[in-house]
Amino acid sequence: MDNIDVKELLIKYEGLLSGHFCLTSGLHSDTYFQCAKLYQYPDVVEKLAYKLAKKLEEIDFDTIVAPAIGAVIFGYEVARQAKKRNLFVERKDNIMQLRRGYKIEKGERIVIIEDVITTARTVFETKEALKEFDCEIKGVGCIVDRTQGKLDSEFKIYSLLKSSPVTYEAKDCPLCKKGIELVKPGSRK
Repeated sequence: MDNIDVKELLIKYEGLLSGHFCLTSGLHSDTYFQCAKLYQYPDVVEKLAYKLAKKLEEIDFDTIVAPAIGAVIFGYEVARQAKKRNLFVERKDNIMQLRRGYKIEKGERIVIIEDVITTARTVFETKEALKEFDCEIKGVGCIVDRTQGKLDSEFKIYSLLKSSPVTYEAKDCPLCKKGIELVKPGSRK
């Protein structure tokens, strides 16, 4: 399972899209990673999660926390592969929260799992949701890291694929200027 090609899987299962996209961050891009397409195939998710769990072995941690909705399935499977507890945070009144009676102990060591990270806005929201529990964020794991190293001082990111697709501020987007239809496939409004 160590020799899987993540980009090849994304292409095969239509999880790597080309066009004109509005990312969750609000940035525009000609490339979109739709990891949810992979979630249709439990054997594929198992392989990816196994590979990420292996990378996370260098961290001493207790629990995985994934933001809903995009990372819940992947977070669960990484937790299963790593034999760790699994929780998720979700939005209520547009604020990411730990709900459903979940509890985190003071000092508990957490790894946040995401599917795709570009600006890490959701990772920061997840971190904020966990602040009240006085836990320790040990790292962030993901399928695709689009941060281009911009968050290295903030988080240790363990990814299966690093990608540097071009992104644009909406006001400067050449795809908009060309009149190419804008698609927003993400879950955030």
